[in-house]
Amino acid sequence: MFKHVFLTGPPGVGKTTLVQKACEALVSSGVGVEGFYTEEVREGGRRVGFDVVTVTGERGHLSRISASHGGREYMVGQYVVDLPSFENLALPLFRNTSTRWAFCSSDGSSRKVFVIDEIGKMELFSQSFIRAVRKTLDSSSCTILGTIPIPKGKPLGLVEEVRSRRDVKVFTVTFWLVFNAACITDVTCQAGCRKSCQL
Repeated sequence: MFKHVFLTGPPGVGKTTLVQKACEALVSSGVGVEGFYTEEVREGGRRVGFDVVTVTGERGHLSRISASHGGREYMVGQYVVDLPSFENLALPLFRNTSTRWAFCSSDGSSRKVFVIDEIGKMELFSQSFIRAVRKTLDSSSCTILGTIPIPKGKPLGLVEEVRSRRDVKVFTVTFWLVFNAACITDVTCQAGCRKSCQL
């Protein structure tokens, strides 16, 4: 039986949109949701970077386009990753989950959903993030609804760990699935919060 749900698919297919729709449905069903998603930042119709946004609306830089390509920066393509900004916003969410949700009943009635959108190249520059994800995956206090990239190029260690876990169900996102978010909401509920979800 799986406990965590991860979405995968090519960039732009709608993984984040689907996560946001599922979160809205989970919250309206009385399920506790915490975590973050990644959002494009555009200026003048052009993508200039990405922000990390908590489910409560706090926002911080994840990356921005940089003209300089200095050797000391964390780079993914043309983007410079703002590791301190990412860690300052994302890591406390993991700590909050381990303390606030530590005392859930064993029957699953008070299970929570923790959103991780996404486990990608930019986020994986943070060793603290990697440790926090592993700890949360092994935790009994919540179900993770997350996103991972499709396999491309050199395998990403943590992504492959997630993909191969027996307690993880991975769905490939299609445009149909984005418009039917209730499917993922229902599966997330089945994974760990059955008694809280009334869909």
